[in-house]
Amino acid sequence: MREYLIGKGLLHDTLCSPLTVNLARPMPLTPSQIRYLRGLAHDVKPVVLLGNKGATEAVVKELGQALDIHELVKVKLSGGDKQERQAQIDVLAGGTGAETIHQIGHVVVLFRRNADEPRIALPR
Repeated sequence: MREYLIGKGLLHDTLCSPLTVNLARPMPLTPSQIRYLRGLAHDVKPVVLLGNKGATEAVVKELGQALDIHELVKVKLSGGDKQERQAQIDVLAGGTGAETIHQIGHVVVLFRRNADEPRIALPR
């Protein structure tokens, strides 16, 4: 397993860090599960809104808490070009261990199964 440090929009391999996340990846989602989650996310309002600073450590921590509670979260990204938005998505998904379900423009949908109390029953 690897641990990652979130900093300045990049993921760095490190062993001694104040903010490390264990990224043990569960089984990847099937296409039918992704379609199902996209349908569920349609009516969901963005829970996390990124500001001018983008994806900071505090935002990653709050997103992790939101994923623990909701499992399926919509995030509204801050402005910038396509590459900058993709870097923000990579930091958020990598820092929380979440799966990117869907992205349209400045909005991305992330999913992470709550191991203790799963809320969403996924189809096979």
